[in-house]
Amino acid sequence: MSSLEIKPGQTIRIYQEIDRREGNWSNAVEGTVLEVGAEKTGSWHAHGRDDRLWLNRIRLKKADGELTTITIDQHTRCEILDED
Repeated sequence: MSSLEIKPGQTIRIYQEIDRREGNWSNAVEGTVLEVGAEKTGSWHAHGRDDRLWLNRIRLKKADGELTTITIDQHTRCEILDED
């Protein structure tokens, strides 16, 4: 993920790319940030907090009202479109 300061109220675009044998799959999602933070998964990880694997996530509200949660990693790019 980029070093941008993502915070609730901002409208952002998130770019993700998944490397596949059949060719890369790219996607962009746009929305207003509701929450940013790490959340634990159901996966066990011996060295993680609470013995769980934690992933960074951004919760967005899209223009049509749909709520979505995007898991971000070091390859995710974020662009701030405007601030509330």
